[in-house]
Amino acid sequence: MVCVFLVYLVILVTTMELFFRRTGAALGMVRTVFRQLGNRYFGKNIRFEGSAKEICRQIVEKAWQGNFYKTSLGHYDFFWMRDFGTVAESLVKTGHKDNVQHTLRWAMGHYRKAGTVALCIDPHGHVFNQPAKKSIDALPWFLHSLYVSEYPLNKSEKEFLQTRLRHYSMKFVDRQTGMLKSTHYAELRDAVNYNRSAYSVALLGRLAYCAEQLGLDAFIFPPETYEYALKEQYWNGEFFMADLSNNVYSSECALMPFFLKVVDDAEMAGKTFDYINKKKLNKPYPLKYGEHANRFKYRPGMGPLTMPNYTGTTIWTWHATFYLHTLRRYKRPEYGEQYARFAELIERHGTYPELVNPDGSWYNAPFYRADPGMVWAALFLELPTPKSEKSL
Repeated sequence: MVCVFLVYLVILVTTMELFFRRTGAALGMVRTVFRQLGNRYFGKNIRFEGSAKEICRQIVEKAWQGNFYKTSLGHYDFFWMRDFGTVAESLVKTGHKDNVQHTLRWAMGHYRKAGTVALCIDPHGHVFNQPAKKSIDALPWFLHSLYVSEYPLNKSEKEFLQTRLRHYSMKFVDRQTGMLKSTHYAELRDAVNYNRSAYSVALLGRLAYCAEQLGLDAFIFPPETYEYALKEQYWNGEFFMADLSNNVYSSECALMPFFLKVVDDAEMAGKTFDYINKKKLNKPYPLKYGEHANRFKYRPGMGPLTMPNYTGTTIWTWHATFYLHTLRRYKRPEYGEQYARFAELIERHGTYPELVNPDGSWYNAPFYRADPGMVWAALFLELPTPKSEKSL
């Protein structure tokens, strides 16, 4: 009888744990949707005074919540692993290493409690994905952040990450080739259903590298697998094409392999920059999301009717900073001019906008309004001011 009772108790506890996890995820999603709608109709932008660097510095300071960096000063008042992952190294390099490690410790605790690594954690500790699909990049960005911040993993944290790497591999990766399975998942361009994007392959490459550096062996494929795939399957001679179905330019797919050093090739990077110049994707400000938006399949509620030109020729400030970082790394002559244009955009709005229309005006759609004060400002803060700007 005791054994039977214990079995039923384990089943009950497991069922309740799963219930609370899913309930928490649902609550996090509902809260996010209501905040987005509220921002669309009632949101206000805080305008900061000063130079672009001074504006960005104030935003980063206000984004720090004591336990974590929130994603923006608008409706994204929660932790987003992808967004934080992109700025973690910049935060470390600009003197915020303690805050970065504290954020990761806070996130690790909630992830372990939830039994998963997902994209978002709200201020109440609810772990969820936004949009509501499994994320291809939450775990890679988490490992990247742990690595660049020199986070001291303990034994139980390593065991948790090993478990998540095994689960990630089974869900997303072909066990024979190491390449992505053909399945839908959330990624940076969350409005689109890609067919195995170059961005996703780059994140797999970064995951493989960081897992090695952190002493985690549950992911069995080496980083070179993904460098080779990007060069052989995605490179079209001018840029990494968006995915296996679309031989078109999309900024996150074209730039992320270089930004994360999954591919470190000056000649290939130069051809990508030349293409951006030729197509004027950096005019009047860096950087337009991409070209041929009509060739993609959009998620319900995120298509052209409700969010027109959301990821079309709109200027995404996130991509602008990836672009500026790679321009500087490869010593491109455009760096000074593009830095100045982007600084002008920040100063124009007195904040770091999420995205703007092609003419630089604030993005407003029927059901979505761009957010102000993005934590992405940390990426700009890390960039050195060009000599021509210093003399002004």
